[in-house]
Amino acid sequence: MTEPRTASRLRPFGTSIFAEMSLLAARHKSINLSQGFPDFDGPEFLKAAAQRAISAGENQYARTQGVPALNEAIASWWKRGGGRDLDPHDEITVTSGCTEALAACCLGLLEPGDEVVCFEPFYDAYLADIAMAGATVRAVTLRPDAKGERFGFDESDLRGAFSARTRAVLLNTPHNPTGKVFSAAELTRIASLAAEHDAIVIADEVYERLVFAPDRPHVSIASLPGMAERTVTLSSLGKTFSATGWKIGWAIAPPDLTAGIRAAHQFLTYASATPLQHAAALALASDEGEAYVGQLVRDYADRRRYLADALAELGFGVLDPEGTYFIMADHTAVSARLGADHTAVSARLGLRDESGGPADDFAMARWLIEHAGVATIPPSVFYHDKAEGRRYLRFAFCKREETLRQAVERMQAAIGTSGVTRPR
Repeated sequence: MTEPRTASRLRPFGTSIFAEMSLLAARHKSINLSQGFPDFDGPEFLKAAAQRAISAGENQYARTQGVPALNEAIASWWKRGGGRDLDPHDEITVTSGCTEALAACCLGLLEPGDEVVCFEPFYDAYLADIAMAGATVRAVTLRPDAKGERFGFDESDLRGAFSARTRAVLLNTPHNPTGKVFSAAELTRIASLAAEHDAIVIADEVYERLVFAPDRPHVSIASLPGMAERTVTLSSLGKTFSATGWKIGWAIAPPDLTAGIRAAHQFLTYASATPLQHAAALALASDEGEAYVGQLVRDYADRRRYLADALAELGFGVLDPEGTYFIMADHTAVSARLGADHTAVSARLGLRDESGGPADDFAMARWLIEHAGVATIPPSVFYHDKAEGRRYLRFAFCKREETLRQAVERMQAAIGTSGVTRPR
């Protein structure tokens, strides 16, 4: 068999953990709470708008920066969310999802040898994008606070991550996978260090509307004093309108940063799907779209509460997410009990480590797939120091109530706990 000829800069990343766990879920007929996509369709008005655009002949290449109607709708969406007035045609670039926007930012704005400050755990594309640009990650670890209620960072760690070679901070808020929403005070500290080192901020805000904690509203770092001129804000349609397969994203930046993004974007995808852009414009600009998002957030709040309570009753240590649609849960108590109770499977799946301690996240994720029929994500892949993530699993609650109920019932049967109430 011929050896793969993958470029050296991409060899460390292998197959995406999302593809790996979704494949295992399908193989074992597991309920997929791993990859973050809804198991229900987006709103009917959105699909109908795309069909109308196709029938109306909107099927050829769009402008590389986006169809005018969508750029204008994004500018209005941004302003309603507390942002400044934008030039929709010079400061907004429509991309093929936020994934492409991230790649375009890294390829168009970073030089080989630059350093990028990132908060770990991080979405796995960040490391690959930074590597493709020839830059280096400086990681700042998010850890639970003393009360075990919220993820946070050590200020000395943050300051120590900056150097004379720092070119950018890659910030994700609301944060995947922890569910953390960075506070205004935290953002101010990040902004101060970015300005001190003349660094830009690439702010991934795809979960901007999916927030649940009244004391932690989403704040865009670009809205802070002096930050608009040094910030690229990224978002997308997929998470907010339950249409992750459409891959309609955007980058908001001042013209000098937009130039670098577009320099890469034109050679990555050139333009995104034209009829879907027209439908996205309607979603962002209409009362129907606003009503849909409001109801979606209420539904997700209920499902978040249900799954968090269910996992806690099963024995997981749960840190309630403030945003996104993910829950990070500490599995150590559960895996330790399973390792003691199921000696044969623990030997095969590693539910006890060499010292007799609890399993790592991959072992526990495999156990849940094979014995409970529920797929999760082992989040150690999102850390530079894998040991920081081995105690957790990431569960997605962007699913129908019935799906979550079935997943909980399967875990109850496998782990041995019952009595969790169904979603409201």
